Amino acid sequence: MGRTLVIGDIHGGFKALKQIYERAEITENDTLIFLGDYVDGWSESSQVIEFLMELSGKQECIFIKGNHDAWCEDWLSFGKGPDVWLFNGGKSTVESYNSYSPEDMDLHLEFFQRMKHYHVDEANRLFIHAGYSSMHGPGKEVYSSNYRWDRTLWETAVAMDKKLAKNSELYPKRLLLYNEIFIGHTPTLDIGIKHPANKANIWNMDTGAAFTGSLSIMDIDTKEFWQSDPLPALYSNEKGRNA
Repeated sequence: MGRTLVIGDIHGGFKALKQIYERAEITENDTLIFLGDYVDGWSESSQVIEFLMELSGKQECIFIKGNHDAWCEDWLSFGKGPDVWLFNGGKSTVESYNSYSPEDMDLHLEFFQRMKHYHVDEANRLFIHAGYSSMHGPGKEVYSSNYRWDRTLWETAVAMDKKLAKNSELYPKRLLLYNEIFIGHTPTLDIGIKHPANKANIWNMDTGAAFTGSLSIMDIDTKEFWQSDPLPALYSNEKGRNA
């Protein structure tokens, strides 16, 4: 039996992706769940997408769509992206596609279009890029953009009293819907943690690869994890999304 491995935000860091692939000793028996934000940051966004497209032909892969992926999808669709995207890593993504033919870009667009908003497995574990605000779960979300932007789910878990019992009336209802929740989007570096962070029943896999952190991959059953070198060390001539 293969493992199920979950991967945090990559942000164009293809070198880091290759490192964790080797360090976790991934085989074709493993199922890979990617939490989104494949692009925008370091210089190899298109190469990341190319690699993931090939990978999905070899083994079971689930691709969740992040906010940066939605921006990139719009750009691939319409040929223009908002300034806020270009300032937040989009410029490096556009440049990484310089040598691509329109046909190849269309194949990448189709890949973005097939990405999922979220995934729930047989063990009632949720995989989502950012979070959700509805007390009834992501299926009842009014704004689908919340899947890619919500930070309140993580902030709630971080702020919770650790002694709060699950049967307490004060326990956040949103967290009781799933046995475990795996997210990206909000770097764990924001709370001073460099590895996958666990708060309540949430695992945050975004260990700041877009900035000064590493890319992380974790076995969802054993919670063993592997990390790349910090991204600035892998792309020493670049800034990523560091100001």
